[in-house]
Amino acid sequence: MALPKHASRLERIWHYTYLAICGAIFLFLMAPILIVMPLSFNAEPYFTFTDKMLSLDPEGYSTRWYDLLLTFGMLASDAPRDWSWWQDVWANSAWINAAKNSIVIGLFSTIISTTLGTIAALGLSRPEMPGRRLIMAILISPMIVPIIIVATGLFFFYSSISIQNWGIPYLGVILAHATLGIPFVIITVTATLVGFDRSLTRAAASMGADPITTFLRVQMPLILPGIISGALFAFVTSFDEVVVVLFVGGLDEQTIPRQMWNGIREQISPAILSVATILVLISVTLLATIELLRRRSERLRGIKQS
Repeated sequence: MALPKHASRLERIWHYTYLAICGAIFLFLMAPILIVMPLSFNAEPYFTFTDKMLSLDPEGYSTRWYDLLLTFGMLASDAPRDWSWWQDVWANSAWINAAKNSIVIGLFSTIISTTLGTIAALGLSRPEMPGRRLIMAILISPMIVPIIIVATGLFFFYSSISIQNWGIPYLGVILAHATLGIPFVIITVTATLVGFDRSLTRAAASMGADPITTFLRVQMPLILPGIISGALFAFVTSFDEVVVVLFVGGLDEQTIPRQMWNGIREQISPAILSVATILVLISVTLLATIELLRRRSERLRGIKQS
């Protein structure tokens, strides 16, 4: 917000002080990310800035750690980089396999959490639903309760029902991540439904549309940005989560965060910084998409942008 021309001297001082405080807070929050990114291009196997990096010497920078993400775990990493080499990367690279597992787990957990979260949000948005505040508090509790408690509870519950013997790969991790993602879907979809015009559904019902048709033809097109935003939040939650995977995941169910955890424990390598940089870029892209969807949702509902 621009400072008005008639602002007093005290108001101008506070305005610039406020901007300085906001800038300092933003820098404080972004500093870890801003440090990780250039360190991922360090030519030396260190987690600190070398003299060559500080002097902006090109020899101090390298993409060797990004290349290691492809070659780590390969059978023949020194072979010519032809089609066979890329097949070896796809089949044996530890980081690529972890990325594939993260994507598979993230997609299935997102589908489950989006479906269940949207259904719950539709019910919770109806004023005639009894005890909806209590139900809402229970459903969003996984994002409030410390993750270690959720992970411990899921571990004992899955152990009691022997879910690891059901023969379905990644089932425990998928259901656990869906549990963590449902609250985000409920909150975003419920927020979208706040400005929904209920007269549209009544008009559809008066014209003979059944509830399913009303939802698919009337409600869903208007709340779709909120549903997609919730799905993206659920996917990011699954993609970045490590504690639950450590508790309920099998030994062969390596995700990217778990692979990073193992790398920190077993061998310290700046390749972890490369993965962190990639994850940051993915998260920023998804959050930018969520913001665009939020603005589109507001335009569809006739809310004026400030």
